[in-house]
Amino acid sequence: MRALIDRYIDAYNRKDVEAMLGTMHREVVFENYSAGMLGLRTLGIEELRHLAESSRHLFSVRRQTITAYHQDAGTAHVQVFFEGTFAVDLPNGVRAGQVIAMPGRSEFRERDGLLVYIADYSE
Repeated sequence: MRALIDRYIDAYNRKDVEAMLGTMHREVVFENYSAGMLGLRTLGIEELRHLAESSRHLFSVRRQTITAYHQDAGTAHVQVFFEGTFAVDLPNGVRAGQVIAMPGRSEFRERDGLLVYIADYSE
């Protein structure tokens, strides 16, 4: 599963939506948690495609780096460090050019050689 996750993160860093989706099962579930609360969930590859296409413009540059990896019971647990530069002003006061850097973690599961579950966690 590590090679599959590496391909996904490489495509994410390049903002290559088609390559990202090429690592996904058609029934993929994506969840995003912030401060322990579920903030976003997509069900299926088309919902994830819509999210990825509509959000890739938010950052002029973005990069996830894996800092630790382990796998147990069919789930990969990945520690990541995220760095990004906002490309647009946001309603919450974030301005274009502002840089964000933070640790996080992700969980991945696969089915049929493709990612079927991704959960991202940040504080």
